[in-house]
Amino acid sequence: MLIALGCDHAGFVLKREIIEFLNSLGHKVIDCGCFSSQSCDYPDYAVPVANYVSKGKADRGVLICGTGMGMGIIANKIRGIRAAVCYSDETAKLASEHNKANVLCLGVRTSNADDMKRRIKIWLETQFAGDRHQKRLDKIRYFENKHCKKSIL
Repeated sequence: MLIALGCDHAGFVLKREIIEFLNSLGHKVIDCGCFSSQSCDYPDYAVPVANYVSKGKADRGVLICGTGMGMGIIANKIRGIRAAVCYSDETAKLASEHNKANVLCLGVRTSNADDMKRRIKIWLETQFAGDRHQKRLDKIRYFENKHCKKSIL
């Protein structure tokens, strides 16, 4: 699987370890930055990851910042993105199983490296349940098509 990964300065400390972990699982990673621990703005890294996924140039995306929330907010502005902020194993599982989340958002202030790796693995390995959940995703897609402009990025 091809995974786009981005972080801000808070997530930078774990980025290399997460990339190595994804590689060890057999995935290829597109590193969308950031590239230092110097203060930066998370939208600058979340948008490229979301665009890779939205345009089908990556299968999934992983975003890491202080809490995952800022990254999730901006990623969900991109058409076709279902970004989920996951702070437990259960939320990582349900993000895939119920929401078919294509971007996982994690926070270094709420998780350590081992937690993140475990949640990423759970998220990647959990199958979408379909059925009543598909009906809900169809409603999201309908709303996006009716009310959201196509991305110009």
